[in-house]
Amino acid sequence: MEDLPTIPPDDDFHIRCPRLGHQINFSYCRIENNGLPCFKSLNCWYGRFQVEAYFRQRLTEGEWARAFSGPTKPKVLSLLELIEQAKKAK
Repeated sequence: MEDLPTIPPDDDFHIRCPRLGHQINFSYCRIENNGLPCFKSLNCWYGRFQVEAYFRQRLTEGEWARAFSGPTKPKVLSLLELIEQAKKAK
């Protein structure tokens, strides 16, 4: 993995999100979890750039644990939370 870039791709680069079912960029994945990275970010972006190193440099140990070590939410619950966040943002 050493030959992979150390910085994430630009926002014009999209991958399919397995949770949402559509195309997203890395900027979304970085903050999807109430300002923390999506718990699937490591899996989704692995192979595209050094995503683990990127987050380890930017997150505290506590943030890392909350983002990647906690229990995962069911997809429906996550979608409902995203809908509520979107409603509040309007």
